[in-house]
Amino acid sequence: MAIRLAKAHGARLIGVDATADAAFEGIWRPRALQVARYFEEMTEAAGIETRLVGVDYRQGGPSPDFSHCVDLVIAPHPEGEARGLIASFVPDEVLLKSGAPTLIVPQNWVPGPVGENVVIAWNASREATRAVHDAMPILEKAHKVVVFAFSHKQSALKASAAALVEHLTRHGVGSIVSDWTNTGEISAIEAMFASLETQYCDLIVAGGFGHSRIYEGLFGGVSLDLLQQPTLPVLMSH
Repeated sequence: MAIRLAKAHGARLIGVDATADAAFEGIWRPRALQVARYFEEMTEAAGIETRLVGVDYRQGGPSPDFSHCVDLVIAPHPEGEARGLIASFVPDEVLLKSGAPTLIVPQNWVPGPVGENVVIAWNASREATRAVHDAMPILEKAHKVVVFAFSHKQSALKASAAALVEHLTRHGVGSIVSDWTNTGEISAIEAMFASLETQYCDLIVAGGFGHSRIYEGLFGGVSLDLLQQPTLPVLMSH
């Protein structure tokens, strides 16, 4: 995914070796030792400009020298056994501290197109607004963009969503609104995936913030649920 996005946007790709110490023990050690070589082989074959860096774990994550000076961070969302094999600052602290939008990839994501059909999880918050602006280069190339508004009162976000559609239009991005009223029967995430307009989406754009592994902000506090859905990458901004 990172290589495809770098090629599509003419970008340099910085690889960060976020392998945890535990990955160098037992059956995972051979793969852990090959991370750098694998990155170099894949990017060289793709013909893109790259840089590979390690991490000083004593500093708690990537240094500002490169974590702040990027347009997009791509990070996994490890679960289960994988949680102990990847540095603990991924993806939480990356999202909270880098200042850059973070594209978080679910562990069970099946590789495919990303950014062709995009759903914006819209709640008119500062974080959601930041995410939309950060995602603009991707939105401008998308085939379809859906503004999904989930509110407790009927059409409470309709005017705001319509204003966002107009704003996107001025940037050359066509979009439609999917307005869903919360009846208490299903969650915001379930409603998003149940909406006919979002059925074929391959990327979610959402605001997100929090402390450690507790996320708040999206739809009143279900960002963690959004990250835990197993199928779609999520572009978040803090």
